[in-house]
Amino acid sequence: MRITPMDLNWLLLERAESPAHVACLAECTPPDGALATFVADLVAGWRAQATFAEPFNRRPRLLPVPTWDVLDDDEVDLDYHFRHSALPAPGGERELGILVSRLHSHPLDRRRPLWELHIIEGLGDGRFAMYLKVHHSLMDGVAGIRMLGRALSSDPHARDRPPIWALGSSAPRVAEGAPTVDAAPPSKATPVRRALATPVRSAQGLRRAAVSGRGLARISTTQSLHALRPRNRDVAIPFRAPMSPLNGCIHGPRRFATQHYSLERVKALSKEAGVTINDVLLGLCSGALRRYLSGIGELPDRSLTATLPVSVRLENDESGGNAITFIHARLATDVEHPAQRLERIAASTRHAKSVLGRLPRGAMNAYTMMLMAPYMTQLAVGLGGRTTPMHNVVVSNVPGPRNPRYIEGAVVDQLYPLSVLFNGQALNVTIISYAGTLCIGFTGCRDSLPSMQRIAVFAGEALAELEQDVRAAAASVGP
Repeated sequence: MRITPMDLNWLLLERAESPAHVACLAECTPPDGALATFVADLVAGWRAQATFAEPFNRRPRLLPVPTWDVLDDDEVDLDYHFRHSALPAPGGERELGILVSRLHSHPLDRRRPLWELHIIEGLGDGRFAMYLKVHHSLMDGVAGIRMLGRALSSDPHARDRPPIWALGSSAPRVAEGAPTVDAAPPSKATPVRRALATPVRSAQGLRRAAVSGRGLARISTTQSLHALRPRNRDVAIPFRAPMSPLNGCIHGPRRFATQHYSLERVKALSKEAGVTINDVLLGLCSGALRRYLSGIGELPDRSLTATLPVSVRLENDESGGNAITFIHARLATDVEHPAQRLERIAASTRHAKSVLGRLPRGAMNAYTMMLMAPYMTQLAVGLGGRTTPMHNVVVSNVPGPRNPRYIEGAVVDQLYPLSVLFNGQALNVTIISYAGTLCIGFTGCRDSLPSMQRIAVFAGEALAELEQDVRAAAASVGP
């Protein structure tokens, strides 16, 4: 099975200081009346499931042609991939954060399928956590959360459900623009009919290519004009971000911090301010980073810039792999007042989405490769963290299950994401919406951001400041 160019990038750019895996941390509470051996019984049951579905049986082979080797069940060492750990007593969120930070610091072994799953007990009151780490070449965030949402049960009474590695992807990758109905039966067309249809299909393909080419040309021209003659302060241009402590060379060890907020609370604020939920989340990040960098005397005069991954995966596509593109937005960290800062962020994201919206769907992969080629070249030749950064931070929002999920009756309380860092990008902020809660994971370089926990705390305070400032601004205008 060939490795697609988009998936291959994550393998080629991986370094010791930049492991290219993503992860999810699920914190769980056992069902009422659960035995003291609940976690041990869960581990024993899952350890008996030595069947591996794709992509959990794939191992990369880069030469002579980048290919996924699909391994038989007896070639996968379950004891290596599935691990059981316990926190030192008395366990708590701090001890869990320290352990997960260490687990996330180590690259996956390319001699094996690129995943690990850890069950971690000892959180107190019988609670436990599940940490799942998967290489980004196997799946992006949306694919991973969809797969996890299917693997976990929506029924609190369900038992003996197979673990995620035994379920894997429920369907092969859906081609872009392909119908989502069942496949048609084999064609009964004669060779003559097929020959006559070939020119028609070729003409349609050429027409689509021409439309895509025109769309790419328009976006390239627009981006070039904004880069050469920046007139709109709300337009974020790649490689025009200011240098900051977020954008130096990084090292392997990671720090991880979390926050979670009610989705209804953030939705209410977005409605009051007349912006999107994503804009509010960017406002939290902006306020937190502005305060953090001001506190250490390193706030740039110009606004920080964020790269925002955007999923282009079809709604019914349940496969793995990567189907993402990117837009850029200014975080308005040069604006003092929270409500005004939020307005500027919303204006920047509206512009970025309007540009992407004019691009034909068939041109998305070409656009993404064109957009990211300079960045990937910068990383490949070792200039990341040493030259002007493409962006200051990556902020991603991934939709998760709308209803609670369960593991053998244990409810998943929160679902936190962990992501990838590269030289020149010491912080990633990813949000998962899960069962009415917005779960935020802050992944940072341990050495670049020794006080990263403050950014998570400041994000919570930034939400309260935004609520207060937006309501004060509305009150000053009057009815």
